[in-house]
Amino acid sequence: MSQYILSIDQGTTSSRAILFDLHGNIHAVRQQEFPQHFPDSGWVEHKPADIWSTVKSTCDEVMAEEFGVNDEVVAVGITNQRETTIIWDRNTGEPVYNAIVWQDRRTAAYCKTMKLSNHEPLVHSKTGLLIDPYFSATKIRWILENVPGTRERAERGELVFGTVDSFLLWKLTGGQVHRTDATNASRTLLFNIHTQQWDEELLELFDIPASLLPEVMDSSDDFGKITEGGALNGVSVLGVAGDQQAALFGQTCFEVGMAKSTYGTGCFLMLNTGDKALQSEHRLLTTVAYRLNGKPTYAIEGSIFIAGATIQWLRDGLQLISNASEAEPLAEGTPVDHGVYLVPAFTGLGAPYWDPNARGAIFGLTRDTGIKEIVTAGLQSVCYQTKDLQKAMEKDGIRPITLRVDGGMVKNNWVMQFLADILGATVDRPSLVETTALGVAYLAGLKAGVYGSLEELAELWRCERRFEPMMSKSDRDRLYAGWIQAVHKL
Repeated sequence: MSQYILSIDQGTTSSRAILFDLHGNIHAVRQQEFPQHFPDSGWVEHKPADIWSTVKSTCDEVMAEEFGVNDEVVAVGITNQRETTIIWDRNTGEPVYNAIVWQDRRTAAYCKTMKLSNHEPLVHSKTGLLIDPYFSATKIRWILENVPGTRERAERGELVFGTVDSFLLWKLTGGQVHRTDATNASRTLLFNIHTQQWDEELLELFDIPASLLPEVMDSSDDFGKITEGGALNGVSVLGVAGDQQAALFGQTCFEVGMAKSTYGTGCFLMLNTGDKALQSEHRLLTTVAYRLNGKPTYAIEGSIFIAGATIQWLRDGLQLISNASEAEPLAEGTPVDHGVYLVPAFTGLGAPYWDPNARGAIFGLTRDTGIKEIVTAGLQSVCYQTKDLQKAMEKDGIRPITLRVDGGMVKNNWVMQFLADILGATVDRPSLVETTALGVAYLAGLKAGVYGSLEELAELWRCERRFEPMMSKSDRDRLYAGWIQAVHKL
């Protein structure tokens, strides 16, 4: 009998079900995109029903088409887009409003008021986060304040809140489980990362009833048995982690100082700081990397809101390319110092700027500028933003010398070489770039007992290609100075 772990990877633009064997090899993948909704400027929403239906159907397809009679799924793991906020009825499971996505900026004015009232030092000291529309608390409050009747229903204990992992657990268990893990809880602005508890003072500050909140578990834990998953019924969910923490785990960055950078819709650079929750002085985030056996491991994180979404915009918005794969040959035929800078602040700027009101722009256009320069500038913008994070980490006294990368964009060799060049650092691409799904498979496998230790998992990691910096420091500094100038013009 062959044994497998099924990972549910619920992302910002699509849901995927990935079946791994116990050596971390992919046996089957199914993916479905779902619609994005933009009801107002800076607003981003998903329909919870779309999230659930795409998860359910991708799991069904994997089990129906790729699974033999002698195969066994020993555990299920869930990894998810973080901070995205859903509130639903405790009895019926019916959402009271669309999911408000992590990219959404509708609470920017409220966040500004909270900062002006000097609440950020308290929030930062407890959560490791900054007051920003990115996080869940202000989204929860917006729903309670703006959807008629929800605050009253919440006060009566009729409603529950969850990030996407909690919502999927609820659906998979037929409403029997209302839980999350410590990594997702640490992104809400309501969880004290030092005490590992929901914080009463923060709940009062944001005016959110405690009855809404899920139970917080370890990242590798028994989250409950599936009853509404078709062929998965009877299998337990044994691993849950937010997507960036899952990628750190999948990259086996278990040692202090190891770092990974994920290039999906956004870009997230995360560095393991061990059992110390280091507080950044340069507007990076302190977060829970993972929690095992009740013991948290912490990380410093820089969050960029728009990375792969830039290429999506060049494809779907400007229609300069018809497929993302066309970007690499265009860049290969373009000098790196073409003079154009694209700042993709479509939903504001994340770390280290944290400017929710910034909007995207293209600088340096001339009569000679064509499609290839704009597309190349879009690719370079992802690398320049990573450089911003590297600089902030350096100022905090931390510098990842080697970076393990993952996500859809890392298949682009030109981008990876430019990334190594602009960082002046080694970039390692693993044999398996689906590290987000792999990480939560590892977490589930630890709880299932199929893996004995972190050391055993670390031995499974393989480097597919290493990119070494080839650009001179003077060229690197000159190109990056142009980027900084462009950002400051926004």
